Amino acid sequence: MDVTRRTFLSASAAAMVGSILLPRRSTAAAHGLTAYGLTAYGLTAAPVSLPVVPGQPDTVLWGYNGGFPGPLLRVKQGERLRAVLRNDLPQDSSLHWHGIRLPNAMDGVPGLTQPPVRPGESFVYEFDCRDAGTYWYHPHWASAEQIGRGLYGLLIVDEASPPPVDRDVAWVLSDLRLDNQAQVTGDFRHPMDLSHAGRLGNTALLNGRLAEAFAVTPGERLRLRLLNAANARIFNLRFAGHVPWLMALDGHPVAPRRLETGEALSLGPGMRADLILDAAAAAGQRHAVTDTNPRGEAYRLFDLAYQDGPVQSRPAARWRGDPPPALPANPVAEPDLARAERLALKLEGGAMGVLTALQVDGREVGLREAFQRHRVAWALNGQAHTGTFPGGGHAGHGAPLFSLSLGKSYILEVFNETAWPHPMHLHGHAFRVLDAPGRPLRDTVLLEPRGRTALAFTADNPGDWMLHCHILEHQAAGMMATVRIG
Repeated sequence: MDVTRRTFLSASAAAMVGSILLPRRSTAAAHGLTAYGLTAYGLTAAPVSLPVVPGQPDTVLWGYNGGFPGPLLRVKQGERLRAVLRNDLPQDSSLHWHGIRLPNAMDGVPGLTQPPVRPGESFVYEFDCRDAGTYWYHPHWASAEQIGRGLYGLLIVDEASPPPVDRDVAWVLSDLRLDNQAQVTGDFRHPMDLSHAGRLGNTALLNGRLAEAFAVTPGERLRLRLLNAANARIFNLRFAGHVPWLMALDGHPVAPRRLETGEALSLGPGMRADLILDAAAAAGQRHAVTDTNPRGEAYRLFDLAYQDGPVQSRPAARWRGDPPPALPANPVAEPDLARAERLALKLEGGAMGVLTALQVDGREVGLREAFQRHRVAWALNGQAHTGTFPGGGHAGHGAPLFSLSLGKSYILEVFNETAWPHPMHLHGHAFRVLDAPGRPLRDTVLLEPRGRTALAFTADNPGDWMLHCHILEHQAAGMMATVRIG
């Protein structure tokens, strides 16, 4: 998809999404307060109006510190993070630190690990960042609505020696369901979304904007940090004319490997990936980054648009086509596979699914009553939880689905018996995906319809932890549970 340089330079500036440059330690004072190994941030959740679609009215969203996505938070591995959430929303909220192995009291799940943060109130989160990588933060109160209105942001934990690159940038991928005035529609608990694929937006975004292009300079090497912050959309990304190196999944390093030509990088909601991309084309060229929609049709998200300009780089980072060095491993305890206890987890329900018996918040109910009265459509091992909906918290879960011994190894065998994909997320831990190439460490795993997987982990973080589908409408409609460790 080449264009002339003249055509490229005449493109609308509003449609050109530039780099989200992640704040380095040298400039951290502009983004937080750093002293004695502690980095502090203030985050205010409040309504905000911002331009999202060029040529349309500003979109009313909910954001942090007046932005969408929220501000990039950055700390060094081993540093302590303090974040003060102030809630200026019209409903309760919280902050969950997705993928971070942290104390249970800081996990941000109202009704399970903390009280909800009421409108006008604040809550202080403070924890050590043990693992380097790409993580994110978002509410865990009425998640489908609050994330669906724009409440999320990136948390970057830097390695002691990051790989040499010309630019370290973020691509926050998401979508919104907008009306013809570019406003977010209010149908957050639509029965079709709850029982089918979830709330799929009609406007796919890069860094909070409907993007035409992402500007790159010939010869530069980029570290791309990708996050899928959508409620339900699964991104299947292909990079025309480029073969990126896959470096990390969900923050944890993998052995560097090139994505094969035409190979899709699949990211379910909540998932992240770090790539190294060498910008090897010439000035004036454009190469599409494409996605595949739920019907299997490819469409262009935006272009990598090559422009003139000097490469701002260190000599070691200049592109030579060389493989990038592997990222250092995080200090995650390896499970003892020979002695691990095996547990079974069945994902059940949904449209075109089979669900013969169901408990909702510990009480036997019929399937018709479950959906009509409780809006429950999904279950884990025959159990569904609604929390305190319509409020949106997680009180009243009753007995945990699994009670695990502290320090013991487990293999969770997961069976997706539904007709829909599910990105399953476990709080407070990282697990090895035993049937994936290289057995990567992850905190969220995507199961295809009728698929199965095996997840191995050490239960070394005590407390009551959420286990749920990160298609947020599936979570809201019952596909969530508690795992107790201790």
